[in-house]
Amino acid sequence: MQVTRIATLFLGSLLISLPVVAQQPAPAAPRDAQAVLVLQRSLAALAGTAPVTDVTLTGTVTRIAGSDNDSGTVTLKATTVGQARIDLNLPSGPRSEVIDVSQASPTGSWSGPDGTWHPVAPHNLLGDPSWFFPTFLIHRVLSAPSYVVSPMDAETMDGVAVEHLKIYQQSGPPSQQAALSQIDIYLNASTLLPVAILFNAHPDDDALVNIPTQIKFSNYQVVQGASVPYHIQKYIQSGLALDVMVTGAQVNSGLSATDFQAQ
Repeated sequence: MQVTRIATLFLGSLLISLPVVAQQPAPAAPRDAQAVLVLQRSLAALAGTAPVTDVTLTGTVTRIAGSDNDSGTVTLKATTVGQARIDLNLPSGPRSEVIDVSQASPTGSWSGPDGTWHPVAPHNLLGDPSWFFPTFLIHRVLSAPSYVVSPMDAETMDGVAVEHLKIYQQSGPPSQQAALSQIDIYLNASTLLPVAILFNAHPDDDALVNIPTQIKFSNYQVVQGASVPYHIQKYIQSGLALDVMVTGAQVNSGLSATDFQAQ
């Protein structure tokens, strides 16, 4: 039991999805008009003129756990409706996570090197699974009336001037929902492409324990009209945990529900 609990926490801390999207009807939330306009301009910069419905990213990955570095290949898939699949092929064994929050009852599973699939805790299914592709996050924020969108102070990140916005969902118990769903989005002030996303992840067995998590995006390249980050880094409690270098990207390839089944 203890081994299973530790494994769940460890894998979840690397692959856990952003605590953002709850697929339940909610009343319209207060949205700052200027902040919404910034997000709209950011989405236009990301998606171009044609809608992006799905994405598949392939590349190399380094997974860091303490003093251990494990390098291999990665495939990341996502759809705009709230499905995502992460597959790591590493010398220590494969690791995968599949999340689908597009239905009324969200589902999620993860597996480690032994190939056994485990359910993702319900409070970790309140999120946007496509943390590696910010286009879909921003699209869902703009599409769902339950999101609160607020501007924050102008600042810099890694020497770059950024627009800082705070978002969270207003549904369910307000204090709990805000704590579980808040994301800070940092957009390059010149291009409005996302530079980073900050949020709190949570272990599977305790929604009240916060795990500060940061996703950094860089080296954007245009693929079929869409801007895709070719360097994606995941930091957990300020330590680099996942470093993805994208080598290939496809958008609107026609991913289906079978691509997001635990197998």
